[in-house]
Amino acid sequence: MKAFLVDKYKKKGALRLANVPEPELQDNDVLVRVHATAVNLLDSKVRDGEFKLILPYRPPFVLGHDVAGTVVKTGPKVRRFKVGDEVYARPRDHRVGTFAEFIGVNEADVALKPKNLNMVEAASIPLVGLTAWQALVEVGKVKRGQKVFIQAGSGGVGTFAIQLAKHLGAAVATTTSAKNAELVKGLGADVVIDYKAQDFEKVLSGYDLVLNSQDRKTLEKSLRVLRPGGQLISISGPPDPAFAKALGLNLFLKLVLRLLSRGVRKKAKNLGVRYSFLFMRAQGRQLSEIASLIESGVIRPVVDTVFPFEKTGDALAYVETGRAKGKVIITVAD
Repeated sequence: MKAFLVDKYKKKGALRLANVPEPELQDNDVLVRVHATAVNLLDSKVRDGEFKLILPYRPPFVLGHDVAGTVVKTGPKVRRFKVGDEVYARPRDHRVGTFAEFIGVNEADVALKPKNLNMVEAASIPLVGLTAWQALVEVGKVKRGQKVFIQAGSGGVGTFAIQLAKHLGAAVATTTSAKNAELVKGLGADVVIDYKAQDFEKVLSGYDLVLNSQDRKTLEKSLRVLRPGGQLISISGPPDPAFAKALGLNLFLKLVLRLLSRGVRKKAKNLGVRYSFLFMRAQGRQLSEIASLIESGVIRPVVDTVFPFEKTGDALAYVETGRAKGKVIITVAD
């Protein structure tokens, strides 16, 4: 099969198109023919080596964290899926690789794709949908009447998280550029801040939860818009001791992550708020719940640009510009 490989960790390194063997299935795997995949900044960070201490891949390896496609083969212990099922997934860490014609995925990570979405639309959902779900539902436990601040509302996670937070009954504030203000309002944002012209710290106060996806400076400012007892959940770091423990890292790496997050955790404690780092995990059951919301019209996908498979490198470069509204998709098979 054809796949795009990372030959070595390198910042903005080129991907190489190559012929590689089809994945070997484990007992609980399904083999998915990839119809479409999505590009995430996570792909760029993995290629650049930013996560190689805590999420090591041995080059050459295949990038790609989202898939929509068709089951073409099942392992002997698979019970939930059959050949011909149209599915979508975010494969678990250490088993990613959707920039390819086929991928083997543990059935626990897979869900039937939403019936009302085509493959391109379905591929836009898994990583950002699970990120938003785990941040707002699982960790944040957002309740009706709360105030939620979602940064970068026109991005992949932002466009999904705004819709989910509104479904949960929250009042939502977000940041974006003026040209994308109508997009995020249409998704449900109540307060829209033009990050180029306004300082959100001067506009927002008393928030129950912040979903942080930006840099360290923005994170520290975001702590100050929370009410006492409020919570900041960061998907862009720094990783905290709880994350290191959950990942089962060795003592040295636990110490490194503790030191990396010490300043932020101290500032949060002094302000009487909570800080936590979220690195989303694969979860097919949650994708099934997300599919139900999509099929009922609660959440809709936001797709920016679609690239053909041979232009995978261009798609990754476009995502790195930060200009995409919603998700950037790669079509692999018809």
